[in-house]
Amino acid sequence: MINEKLINPRSIVVIGGSDDLFKPGGKVLRNILDGKYSGDLYVVNPKQDIVQGIKSFRDVNDIPQADLAILAIQAASCLPAVEVLIRDKNTKAFIIISAGFSEAGEEGRKLEKAIAELADKAGACLIGPNCIGVVTQSYQGVFTSPVPKLSSRGCDFVSGSGATAVFIFESAMPKGLNFASVFSVGNSAQTGVEEVLEYWDNTYDAAISSPIKLIYVESILNPDKLLHHASSLIRKGCRIAAIKAGTTEAGSRAASSHTGAMASSDSAVEALFRKAGIVRCSGREELTTVASVFFHKHLKGRNIAIITHAGGPAVMLTDALSAGGMNIPKITGEHHDRLIEMMNKGASADNPIDMIATATSEQLDAVIEYVDKQIPLIDGMTVIFGSNGLNDMTDVYDLLHRKISECNKPLYPILPSVTSSSKELEYFLGKGHINFPDEVVLGRALTKISNTPSPAGEQIFLENINVPLVREIIDNAPNGYLEPAIIQQLLNAANIPVVQEMVVSSKEELLLVAEKTGYPLALKVVGPVHKSDVGGVTLNIKSDKHLEAEFSRMMLINDVRAVLVQKMLSGTELFIGAKYEPRFGHIILCGLGGIFVEVLGDVSSGLAPLTFDEARSMIRSLKSYRIIRGTRGKPGINESKYAEIIVRLSSLLRYATEIKEMDLNPLIGGVADITVVDARIRIEK
Repeated sequence: MINEKLINPRSIVVIGGSDDLFKPGGKVLRNILDGKYSGDLYVVNPKQDIVQGIKSFRDVNDIPQADLAILAIQAASCLPAVEVLIRDKNTKAFIIISAGFSEAGEEGRKLEKAIAELADKAGACLIGPNCIGVVTQSYQGVFTSPVPKLSSRGCDFVSGSGATAVFIFESAMPKGLNFASVFSVGNSAQTGVEEVLEYWDNTYDAAISSPIKLIYVESILNPDKLLHHASSLIRKGCRIAAIKAGTTEAGSRAASSHTGAMASSDSAVEALFRKAGIVRCSGREELTTVASVFFHKHLKGRNIAIITHAGGPAVMLTDALSAGGMNIPKITGEHHDRLIEMMNKGASADNPIDMIATATSEQLDAVIEYVDKQIPLIDGMTVIFGSNGLNDMTDVYDLLHRKISECNKPLYPILPSVTSSSKELEYFLGKGHINFPDEVVLGRALTKISNTPSPAGEQIFLENINVPLVREIIDNAPNGYLEPAIIQQLLNAANIPVVQEMVVSSKEELLLVAEKTGYPLALKVVGPVHKSDVGGVTLNIKSDKHLEAEFSRMMLINDVRAVLVQKMLSGTELFIGAKYEPRFGHIILCGLGGIFVEVLGDVSSGLAPLTFDEARSMIRSLKSYRIIRGTRGKPGINESKYAEIIVRLSSLLRYATEIKEMDLNPLIGGVADITVVDARIRIEK
């Protein structure tokens, strides 16, 4: 419920304002004054008439009307103050920086809830409690330092943690990264990260709004809202990067299926961010570096030229880019020879283009110009140029200032001499530029951005999926693991190909099935959840004698009720799994099947329902994708069929939330077809 009174208040009252800059009320008042707030500013302090040169009132009842109230008083005193402000002062926006609410226990939680209900009833906006505040183009309403440099085209930033927001400022400011607004939401009693995204989406104007949004979140309370508004913003032209902390919580708890063991709440976050098109970052440096990349021209491909006068950093950058799937294509032929002519003896033009330490700014100018205009293979450039301790770097930085603007391709300046060339670097940043002091962090940021897909479509694929039949099967099925016959009905309803199979409980039935189906056959126990663990799987049976012997052995295994007879298929083993995660829905996993699921742990995740583009992206992000595609003369599998089965499964799950865990492992894939040969589904109603 963010409103104009919070964003651009005509009047602000700081309740608990102080002369003591080591108190939150004193520091937030100082920051507002230093930020040159132009509206009416009041203070409430029971002991003073003037605070930091501002008229102070002894009681909140005595102040004039105020659009925004910033509360820096004891938690117990906040509710009475909010009551007066809403009832008598027409206050429609509140920032409560005080602690001692839900984070402190049950009494604090009740107090927080009461304040939020008051704000809701009055149609007011509440930020906090237990936050550092808000910064907009109008005022600097935070009690911390540093306050980031503001620019209307800087980043919009929302954080669930005030302290982390400050540390992110510390990371951003030396790079030259500016901010348009900052929202620290604290306990999110009314307004959380999702509501800030909603506000950004609903008010977005490409002509005046910041196109870059940053998020730090510790708990996603409304994944659907986050997905909807983040996707909407990105489709409007925004770029979003986020950190979701808390990735090692109990999501790895023991589960009864491979999917349950591998899928977690963090898998759900990963899938959610990919579906929305959000670049997920693992730390502060990565977040601010990704944001810095966003401020450059859009990189349209994966081919990078590294221009440097120092070999080591270029090698490290090459490694970082290559590890993430970017290319540093070798420059050959005429282009190589022309570049060599521009540089001093001993230089290399292979890529990295090593100009060596004696390179001049004129040579750098010529090389950048040639790579930008004459080598169409290259999509973007990095320039590593530090001080050798002998030269003033101003000429180089002036050149980079001009080239960043003039070049058709993005140019990322890596200027590592932040100490020896600090004055020149300050001069460069003062021109509105951003520096990347660490080449490896930049390399990882570029790969993260390149590997993040565009927002997924919102339509659910339902072609030849019998939703009424799916519901009928689910409604009539018992809780727990489904019998093979029910599983087959369910997969057939979604038009997912399943191997020919039959459950038998006697040798007579077994031999009749074998005669009808033909060898080779696979035999699997019915009953135990983990068939392989109890010796309940035998493959490639080619005779009646072997079949009868395995049947007799399996029927003696504990909890075995019958056996499943299947036609033996050959091909590449694949895996698709799903797990229901509260609030998020079903996480879909895919990868190589059989024992490789556990041994390699190479799976990618998506959030149901999936589009074909999402399914293809999941498949191609696997480390084992070369096997799926085909390698060393061995044919690959039908990638389109694999993607289609993933999509069909995700659509089925959209209408069957009672399915809590599912393993299709393995599917047997070949050039023509892919078929499910083993499936496990657990229902919980």
